[in-house]
Amino acid sequence: MDRDYAEPLDVPALARDALMSPGHFSRSFRAAFGETPYSYLMTRRIERAKALLRRGDLTVTEVCFAVGCSSLGSFSSRFTQLVGESPSAYRARSHDHGAAIPACMVKIHTRPVRNTDQERRSGSRGSAVA
Repeated sequence: MDRDYAEPLDVPALARDALMSPGHFSRSFRAAFGETPYSYLMTRRIERAKALLRRGDLTVTEVCFAVGCSSLGSFSSRFTQLVGESPSAYRARSHDHGAAIPACMVKIHTRPVRNTDQERRSGSRGSAVA
């Protein structure tokens, strides 16, 4: 998922590769990573989207599709939920303060943080379709 974040999520195919049922795979994945496969994938997509938006040469719509999202509205909503500001606002502000920091450190510092308590209260659940 980390490498192929732009591809559609297919839990049954992942489960087959792991020799598990889809339900058992999802439960095992959540136990190992603390979130569902879909939530994990969306976090990786938003992480990549932040990097593309910092570059500033792509529109929000182009970034949305480049990271594998098929709905601009869903992408913007999830981005805002994880990052705390809209993709447009994130793209518009200056990111020069991190220019002298190695990319590996920037990635760690800018990684989206999932607030599972907030998701539970809002009823947000991941589905198998991205």
